[in-house]
Amino acid sequence: MASSSRLPPPKVPMELHAKNREKLLKSLRQHLTETSRPLHGFVFLQGGEEKTRYCTDHIELFRQESYFAYLFGVKEPGFYGAIDIATGKSILFAPRLPADYAVWLGEIKPSSCFQQQYMVSMVYYTDEIVGVLHELSNVLEKPLLFLLHGLNTDSNNFSKPAEFEGIEKFEKDLTTLHPILTECRVLKSDMELALIQFANDISSEAHVEVMRKTRVGMEEYQLESIFLHHTYMYGGCRHCSYTCICATGENSAVLHYGHAAAPNDRTLQDGDMALFDMGAEYQFYGSDITCSFPVNGKFTSDQSLIYNAVLDAHNAVISAMKPGVSWVDMHKLAEQVILESLKNGCIIVGNVDDMMIERLGAVFMPHGLGHFLGIDTHDPGGYLKGLEKLKGPGLKALRTIRELQEGMVITVEPGCYFIDALLAPAMESSNTAKFFDREAISRFKGFGGVRIESDVHVTAGGCQNMTKCPRQISEIEAVMAGSPWPLN
Repeated sequence: MASSSRLPPPKVPMELHAKNREKLLKSLRQHLTETSRPLHGFVFLQGGEEKTRYCTDHIELFRQESYFAYLFGVKEPGFYGAIDIATGKSILFAPRLPADYAVWLGEIKPSSCFQQQYMVSMVYYTDEIVGVLHELSNVLEKPLLFLLHGLNTDSNNFSKPAEFEGIEKFEKDLTTLHPILTECRVLKSDMELALIQFANDISSEAHVEVMRKTRVGMEEYQLESIFLHHTYMYGGCRHCSYTCICATGENSAVLHYGHAAAPNDRTLQDGDMALFDMGAEYQFYGSDITCSFPVNGKFTSDQSLIYNAVLDAHNAVISAMKPGVSWVDMHKLAEQVILESLKNGCIIVGNVDDMMIERLGAVFMPHGLGHFLGIDTHDPGGYLKGLEKLKGPGLKALRTIRELQEGMVITVEPGCYFIDALLAPAMESSNTAKFFDREAISRFKGFGGVRIESDVHVTAGGCQNMTKCPRQISEIEAVMAGSPWPLN
């Protein structure tokens, strides 16, 4: 049985979402004033809908649409939400449930229950949207709806604007809301930070529990199950922030391992490195943590070399992070530290500055250094209007190129991987072949990779690491041998 947690799940004040609405309203009103537009109309969002598994009646576990969750905190499907720009009043529209809902799914709550639970000004039913908004509007013509529509630069998908019967009776603005609401999500409040911290605390505990239970001969999915059990049993985390990556051996070089075609199903072998990227979500807010360690509990010299290269990069970035620092510079810093360590370990040779010019770092770390974290694992806002993604290996994978600001939460996740599909062409290229010690590189065939990932809050004077996992080799080996964590 997993070790019990000392972390009681915190209560979530609905004031958090009320404050989020206030924050949006302030920014939106400021924008409308600066663009000489009247302060009237409604922010109008549609919440998520329940989905069935293909054509069956099996209903998949519902998780609220993230922008709607940010503003209203509603757990149930089928809701709409509005904010009156003129008055600041908030309105929820709940689905009108059939009588037999009470038989199969439980009590049908009155609207007053939702009003109190979610701290909104009013609650009506979804079939009343047209009448209510027309009545509340202070204009004679069609009321204006600010709808959510914009590009998510991580997925390249567009958010879906609200739809309902009678929407043709309203004017629609599809461009104003998305960038303003997205920017609100980038900078976290203290209440948001408290939830992200709890998600980190319980996930850090679960990672430690996985370290303690890891044994040669186990299956990867068994270790995934230990993580899921701990975060749910002791943290009340019904959702994970993303699909667990439980990679060992050569699988640890597969950056997004764990998907349906690679379902965490390898048997752990003596001498393997494990790369476990797993994070729990609590009350919509998530964590994203990666730990790497030898499955037998003892680092070899080669494992130590690669692990410390990544750890040094991880620590160098966190030491340099503060408001005003460029995230592109942090990515390049991580690459440089890893290349210097690989050179000192006689895996590569030559001038590190020349390697940086030739983008050699992207051969070993093809992904970006990190991403915003919040209600989504890859929280939006990485690219402000006018910012374009950089060109070139590694840099084109950056999920943001912004300067750091106080209140951001961003992952720091450098890695070093031995990926044949990247190494082979680099070792044949006239620009980069000279940097490789081929005999040394051959030692790492099948090694996989190492990633170390922490969630970091940018503060006024620097940053705070919210993740509390063993990181030093001595700490990991001690925990895997049975020592308590934190170490005495």
